[in-house]
Amino acid sequence: MSVAKVIEITASSPKSMEDAVQSGIRKTAETVKGIKGVWVNEIKAMVGDDGAISEWRVNLRITFVVS
Repeated sequence: MSVAKVIEITASSPKSMEDAVQSGIRKTAETVKGIKGVWVNEIKAMVGDDGAISEWRVNLRITFVVS
């Protein structure tokens, strides 16, 4: 039997939503081992004065196995 835990993090990127998700997972994996899945809970975009998207922000729920 295995036990899983879910943590919630927020990550951002000026490039894309996908890059924000990847950077969040990458940073979390530095200290959390056994990551099995991620759920993108929320997506936000920050908009600059020119009306263009300046930053993507994602709220992630990351699932990992507890040993």
